[in-house]
Amino acid sequence: MTTQTDIPPAETGGERRSWLGEHSELGVCVLLLALGVLVLTDALTMDVDIAQRGPVGPKTVPIVVGAGLLVIAALLALDVLRGGRGQAEGGEDIDLSEPADWRTVLLLAGVFLGAAVLIEPLGFPVAGALLFWGAAFALGSRRTDRDPLIAAGLSLVTYTVFNNLLGVPLPGGPLMGVL
Repeated sequence: MTTQTDIPPAETGGERRSWLGEHSELGVCVLLLALGVLVLTDALTMDVDIAQRGPVGPKTVPIVVGAGLLVIAALLALDVLRGGRGQAEGGEDIDLSEPADWRTVLLLAGVFLGAAVLIEPLGFPVAGALLFWGAAFALGSRRTDRDPLIAAGLSLVTYTVFNNLLGVPLPGGPLMGVL
């Protein structure tokens, strides 16, 4: 009778998992490689009118960024395969033995997605205020007397700066005539 302890690690896949665990930074390399290929593909398939093109066209920066991502992915992969390892997180206020706070992450993601859905019908000032207030709530603030006012003020200032000063049009929603 053969038990699990009698089987060598190579047969159980333990050696493979161990190698992947020791080279987990290769996942970042794959992500950078995919992002570089995506940026380069998008840049090279961009339809540019010759008459609108100046000395540096709209393809230049994406091609440089995409090529840079590919070079960084290759250099990082080479470093990892040669034995390079990233430093473990070592902040004073971080307890690495504690599990991740998925409740906060999911609340923040929900607030962000909700604001993205509501920005068109309600406008940026209202959706932004809900975003700022929801983010403060998700991160632990329970000051219902102060937080909505700060969120509304921050949203209105952001809307004004982007819409009026920077010239980036944001949807005003029902408040378009008021602002």
